[in-house]
Amino acid sequence: MVDPSQLGDISRREASWQRGSFEEAMRSIKLGSDRAAPAAGLTAKPLYTPLDTAHLDYLNDLGFPGEYPYARGIQPTMYLGRLWTMRQYAGYGTVEETNQRFKHLLQHGMAGINVAFDLPTQLGYDPDHPRAEGEVGNVGISCSTLRDMEILFDGIPLLQASPSFAINAPAQVILAMYLAVAQRQGLSLEQLSGTTQNDILKEFVARGNYIFPPATSVRLTVDIFEWCSRHMPRWNFVNVCGYHMREAGATLVQEVAFAVADAITYVEAAQQRGLDVDAFAPRLAFNFAVFTNLLEEVAKFRAARRLWARIMRDKFRARKQASLMLRTGAGSGGSTLTAQQPENNIVRVAIHCLAAALGGVQSMHSASMDEALALPSEKAATIALRTQQIVAYESGVADVIDPLSGSYYLEALTDRIEEEVTAYLDQIEKVGGMIRAIETGWAQREIAEQAYQYQKEIERGQRVIVGVNRFQEEGYQSPQVHRASPDVVQRIRTELCHLRNRRDNGAVQRALARLQDAARTTENLVAPTMDAVKVYATTGEICDVLRQAFGEYEGYGIL
Repeated sequence: MVDPSQLGDISRREASWQRGSFEEAMRSIKLGSDRAAPAAGLTAKPLYTPLDTAHLDYLNDLGFPGEYPYARGIQPTMYLGRLWTMRQYAGYGTVEETNQRFKHLLQHGMAGINVAFDLPTQLGYDPDHPRAEGEVGNVGISCSTLRDMEILFDGIPLLQASPSFAINAPAQVILAMYLAVAQRQGLSLEQLSGTTQNDILKEFVARGNYIFPPATSVRLTVDIFEWCSRHMPRWNFVNVCGYHMREAGATLVQEVAFAVADAITYVEAAQQRGLDVDAFAPRLAFNFAVFTNLLEEVAKFRAARRLWARIMRDKFRARKQASLMLRTGAGSGGSTLTAQQPENNIVRVAIHCLAAALGGVQSMHSASMDEALALPSEKAATIALRTQQIVAYESGVADVIDPLSGSYYLEALTDRIEEEVTAYLDQIEKVGGMIRAIETGWAQREIAEQAYQYQKEIERGQRVIVGVNRFQEEGYQSPQVHRASPDVVQRIRTELCHLRNRRDNGAVQRALARLQDAARTTENLVAPTMDAVKVYATTGEICDVLRQAFGEYEGYGIL
């Protein structure tokens, strides 16, 4: 990165600067006047020089875009050839309402659909189950039958708008419904592109929306790996989700480390199943949060790509270049948004989009300014999409591949993040791996402690949140927000009752019996699940069969 013969002189000059003009200037600064003290975390030095990057081997540590170790991006042309996929996360009330929201956003330039499901669906309950009371349609759509999926995608071109399903415990049920819709539209499975989140381990750590015990849950995850790798070459059958770790309170380093540890667990389980790593690794995908510390977030994506490439090459002996590539989406960190002065969230989301673009992600979800208050309004969702478009087409950051590479600070930070994540992965390994870390509660405690520390920093004023602990406004009036229709729940339950009366219930019982038999063996459960959804077995009925076969995990769920 620099002529080695100059390093000694640079070191001496830096020391002289530190003792001289810098220290003199610092004595005149009152840090408590207009800035808070630095928050705990990845604290930075005040200045970076070639001394901080002198150790770098360009070809081994940075390389070129589209080549190992992929620090500078996974494609040779990156955004010069194709921009990231612009997505919006939506789902509320009825499937009819969400269908209309998706159509609106697609008409305004959105290219990918991120589908949100309500909590009962995520936990494998139908909307008329007693435990679903109060949660139907609140934070996403209620999707209990193939009919719901048919309505959700009515009039939406499946080959042009790839969906991403934010679903985990009943991932095979939702996937089966979507595939049935595609087949009824005359599409072959080989044509379909999209994503099932299918990252159940992060549910145990960060969200609580699990159903079955951890080891059994991983079996179901790998069932989708196995089935999709044979039948759906363009489908991303897992979206390893550091995002929810970060939203639960994890640090940036923990976010990457826990996501990578989850992915390692899935790869190992798939190999134990007898799958060739190069048969499934190219379709692994990741999803990370983007917070408002711009350069930390850029460095995070670069470090994660490099680390994953090394793990896949050295630990798992992957041979295909595509197996080494960390393909990732990025989403605005919802916990960075504030209910106070929500218009400020437009600025925060713009920073998120800029960081993700500079970090070289493959898809992006930008949050809406009112998400700290309620489900996004149509206007707010459109502004969030426009934010991505302005970054893409007006900022110039997409015109150059990895434009910040070579920055002394950025390269040093990329190295530091990779080193700290590697050290944290060693800790996870020492406690017995991710499943053991979950079963003992170690992983949950690690994140809970960081969430506590983060909140204390806000309360002490160490971490400034504009409009919350600094620059507040008295008597501020919140804008009008979207509210779901109060009759939504009754409509959803009535329609489900009518469907149960119209369907062939004999066929449903036979399909569920077949699924139950398969669940008591080592058979892959994707195909029998597809058979069940095609005769309109419900999400709750299918998950109840699996509950009988596998039992439920005793823990702290959401409902």
